[in-house]
Amino acid sequence: MEMRNQTAIVTGGARRIGAAIVRGLAADGWHVLIHCNTSREAAEALAGEIGGARARVVAADLVDADAGSRIVAAAAGMPPLRLLVNSASRFEYDRLEDFAVADFDLHMAVNLRAPALVTRAFAAAVPADETSLVVNLLDAKLEGLNPDYFTYTLSKIGLEGLTELVARTYAPRLRCVGIAPAVTLVSGPQSRDNFEAVHTLNPLRRGVEVGEIVAALRFIIAAPTFNAQTIVLDGGQRLLGLARDVAFMVEK
Repeated sequence: MEMRNQTAIVTGGARRIGAAIVRGLAADGWHVLIHCNTSREAAEALAGEIGGARARVVAADLVDADAGSRIVAAAAGMPPLRLLVNSASRFEYDRLEDFAVADFDLHMAVNLRAPALVTRAFAAAVPADETSLVVNLLDAKLEGLNPDYFTYTLSKIGLEGLTELVARTYAPRLRCVGIAPAVTLVSGPQSRDNFEAVHTLNPLRRGVEVGEIVAALRFIIAAPTFNAQTIVLDGGQRLLGLARDVAFMVEK
C-alpha cells in the first residue's frame, strides 16, 4: 500500500499506543486524522508535532451513535482515506459475579459498537475501486482467557469477531486484521512496580514494547495478502496458562 498522499484515521490517537501509531504513520508519510475524546490538548500537541498540514484532530465521544460518521466526515479535504486503526478502548475492572450493567454497556459501546460504526463509515467513504485497510487493536489475553476484566474481555472477543466479519463483508476491496499485544504500558490501577514485575512474564522474559506494535502495523500495510488474521505479540505468554490477568500474578 502506497503511503504518500493518503490518509489514516487513528481512534484514540492522542495518547499511549494510539499516539505511537500516529507518530509511526506520520514518519512513513501518511496524513493522519487523530481522534480523541477528552484528550484534545494532547491531540492538538501531537498534530502540531507532526505538522499542521499533515495532521488534523477530531474530538468525539465513541459512546455517541453518530461518532463514527462524524469522525470519518472530519477527513473531508484531506488526501484519500485508505487506513483506519481502531485503537481507542475502555479498560475498567469488573467480574462476571458483580459487573454493573452501565459498565457493560460502556465497554460494548466504545470497544465494539464504535469500531463497527467507524468501520462502516470508513468503508463507505473509500471508492469501491480502491483498496483500503482496517486494523483493530485487540488483546493477547484472547489467546489465553481468564475471568478478570470481564466486560472488557467480552468486548474484545466481539471485536475479534468483527474483524473477520468486516473482512468477509468488504473483500476484495478492504482488508481487516487485528494486532493483539500483551501488557505494553502501565494500565488501569496498575502500579509502576507491578508493571515492571509482570511486563516480562512470558517464556522469552521480554516485555512487549510500543515499537513492536508499530512494526506489526507496518508489516500489515506492506503485506497485501494478510487479511482476516491477527498478529499476537505476547512473548508466548499464552503458553503459561495464567489463571488470572497478568497484573494479579505477582504481589502489587
